[in-house]
Amino acid sequence: MSAHAPLFFVNARLVDPASGVETRGGLLIQDGRIADLGPSITVDGAPEGARIVDCEGDVVAPGLVDLQAFVGEPGAEHRETIATATAAAAAGGVTTIVATPETSPAVDDPAVVDFVLRRARDTGRVRVLPMAALTKNREGREISEFGLLRQAGAVAFSDGSRSIRNAQVMRRALTYARDFDALVVHFAEDRDLSGEGVMNEGEFAARLGLAGVPREAEAIVVDRDLRLVELTRARYHAAVVTASLSLAAIEAAKERGLPVTCGTSINHLTLNENDIGDYRTFLKLRPPLRHEDERRALVEAVASGLVDVIVSDHDPQDVETKRLPFAEAEPGAVGLETMLAAGLRLVHSGDVSLATLLRAMSTRPAELLGLEQGRLARGAPADLVRFDPDEPFVVDPAGLHSRCKNTPFDTARLQGRVKSTVLAGEIVFEL
Repeated sequence: MSAHAPLFFVNARLVDPASGVETRGGLLIQDGRIADLGPSITVDGAPEGARIVDCEGDVVAPGLVDLQAFVGEPGAEHRETIATATAAAAAGGVTTIVATPETSPAVDDPAVVDFVLRRARDTGRVRVLPMAALTKNREGREISEFGLLRQAGAVAFSDGSRSIRNAQVMRRALTYARDFDALVVHFAEDRDLSGEGVMNEGEFAARLGLAGVPREAEAIVVDRDLRLVELTRARYHAAVVTASLSLAAIEAAKERGLPVTCGTSINHLTLNENDIGDYRTFLKLRPPLRHEDERRALVEAVASGLVDVIVSDHDPQDVETKRLPFAEAEPGAVGLETMLAAGLRLVHSGDVSLATLLRAMSTRPAELLGLEQGRLARGAPADLVRFDPDEPFVVDPAGLHSRCKNTPFDTARLQGRVKSTVLAGEIVFEL
């Protein structure tokens, strides 16, 4: 089908998380954008040559914007490639991936930014936007050339899963970023306090005989960063917040009017430390899964809007690094394909509204990056997902599109089947 052929969705449940408006009706896509939508859009008004899609009451919403995913290229193609990552994204309703700079070489040079963008154009099924490294080679010492990297196409700056230990370096990075109005995305972890910890510190870790990571390891760095934001007034985003201590600090910073936002991962919203069970390494993550009380606090923070963004934290690991004793296994889980369905658990439980969930997965990340996506409105880009929020399925790792199969939802029963994904008016995934 040509990218310019009109698409006509009818009999849909239209959910616009940007406005919170939900209506029944149809949606017309022409030239890669939403031409019209609403209750008056019916099959009788389909333009000549349009492909008519009867949604049968399914939800049609903006495609998801995942602010944190590892895509493997360059340097780690054995774990993931842009082709496999974007195939997984399309199957999960994700239309924009923000790729972390944890590549080899790191995304600290305009040539690497250009490489990622070219590979995405040639082999990608959805949009791939590179984050550039905050520091050279992600070593936490020398600041990257933000201006040149932005000019090359980097949309934000982060050292990925490495936390900047030196407060003076972090201050310089924030000051430099402020001058370019660039977004700094930081993984908050005091590596000295985390030490050799492999799961959440507490009674359960003690029973399993595993070294723990206290929640203070995250909160201390969040506290430090927020004070530096107050000093510099730079735009700061805490990448994956998992502790109520961090949430309290971020809430206070927002009340003071600081340009601060935060995200959390779908894993920390829907799983807790007990899910590790009998040393299940697919649930070894960084930050670690927390106590149920912390998970509940995160869910409440999403419902209230305190947590701005939900990410997949897609981190493929191969069999050699996961099929090991828990303490020795690499942390990380794939998540692009299951993020939406796992998030719908919170909707089905009544903890979060569908519009609120979709806002955290599409509208807010798009706003933070200055993108047009994340809206269901006339003239908006036609990056869309159609899904049945109630259709049940069992997660089969073998059926996942990612190159690695380390899903924490292995054989889990989920509800919410993606039926089709549309990118710039073209269907890139369809059941």
